[in-house]
Amino acid sequence: MIVPEYARYDGLGLAELVRRREVSPEDLVESALDAVARLNPAVNCVVQTLPELAAGAIRAGLPCGPFRGVPMLVKEFGMHFEGMISSAGSRLAAGFRHTTDSVMMQRCRAAGLVPVGTTALPEMAFNASTEALLYGPTRNPWNLEHIVGGSSGGAGAAVGCGMVPVAHANDGAGSIRIPAACNGVVGMKTSRGRTPGGPDIGMLLWGLAVEFFETRSVRDSAAMLDAVAGPDEGCFYTAPPPRRGFLTAAMTTPERLRIGMIDRLPGACPTGSEQRERLADTARLLEDLGHRCEPLALDYDAEEFNASTIPLWATTLGYYMELFARQTGRAIGPETTERVTLAIYRYGQSLTAFDLERAMASQNAISRRVAARMRGFDVLLTPALARDVARLGELDQNAPDVDMAAWWQQIIQEFSPFTPLFNTTGQPAIMLPLWQARSGLPLAMQFVGRPGDEETLYSLAGQLEQAQPWASRRPANYA
Repeated sequence: MIVPEYARYDGLGLAELVRRREVSPEDLVESALDAVARLNPAVNCVVQTLPELAAGAIRAGLPCGPFRGVPMLVKEFGMHFEGMISSAGSRLAAGFRHTTDSVMMQRCRAAGLVPVGTTALPEMAFNASTEALLYGPTRNPWNLEHIVGGSSGGAGAAVGCGMVPVAHANDGAGSIRIPAACNGVVGMKTSRGRTPGGPDIGMLLWGLAVEFFETRSVRDSAAMLDAVAGPDEGCFYTAPPPRRGFLTAAMTTPERLRIGMIDRLPGACPTGSEQRERLADTARLLEDLGHRCEPLALDYDAEEFNASTIPLWATTLGYYMELFARQTGRAIGPETTERVTLAIYRYGQSLTAFDLERAMASQNAISRRVAARMRGFDVLLTPALARDVARLGELDQNAPDVDMAAWWQQIIQEFSPFTPLFNTTGQPAIMLPLWQARSGLPLAMQFVGRPGDEETLYSLAGQLEQAQPWASRRPANYA
């Protein structure tokens, strides 16, 4: 049975229907697959659907977790399940098969979630747009001529258009938050060490990257973090445990907060006028809610930040490219990789161990400088992006003659300069779709917490969701 009102509910709402036996998990899976069948030809965010896998999970018996029976999608890089075929968005890796469940996947299953398919990403997760040659462009459900962000663009689009209420994502420079901003959904980048990467990954992207989810509601995001957070066996590091729980925090009004408002970061292009206007509107909203907003400028060497982040990305990308080449038997070259990806791989080959040690030293120094500047503030507020949501083709990973520095400048400094800094610092940061641009596309704001303090962010996010609700805003392409 297809549930007509399926896309009106968030994940916890659907799980409540299952708990009350008003619908079955089979009904929800059928509804999700129906939504994919109707919308994916236009949006192109789901790579494969897995009805038999979903049916088998239900037949085996779903745990009585908080999301029992709720359909989910898995990004084709990072978290994985046994038998999952994925590609990392690349012809080089296409057809790679995973042989185990990751720990994060085990916790998703324990929460009662049912995987129904996989989502698209840019090649090797290294673009702020999801337009891999392997899949073709993924299109924004609000306007099909615009991008969905990256690298978790397929996940953001799938949640944004109502295919599923939650979708797996990960974030090494904004890859959860950029798609959340582009698609009008909630995207939390958790604290470093909050969610598990094991057993295959210890420090994903030298500690810059985290695994989590895109959601439509704040409470789904908080409940998901309650379900999956915590150290896994043998992990390198872990975030401190929450004081009371993330969903409890999301349902609790925060105390008066001191919020630092940032409209530009060092080295970034000027922030667009509409983004600055909505930043001011957000500050007024926060003050109406009883909080104190103050302008804040972060002071660090932008050239040092870029010069230290780029080698870490190039090394990780190159490592996985060589891993996939060995496993698929394909050679790394222009027939298997996009031009920018290949240029980055060649740059990575030139790096030494000493280069990486210097990069990590710079990352540490910048993180300490930002922490000192944030002293006395509870939260930082920034625009989501420096400009409007880009059109398809603007961020072209197959463009000729683009080196690593030029690519970083284009996708980060000119488009999304507010996201990667907080991968370096390890702080939690959440995108909230508070506004709608004059173009009709979503216009989000980013809120950054103290290290390990997702609870304050969830309390504030829950308050803002009530004061400036977004659930009724739907794209033209919606389930």
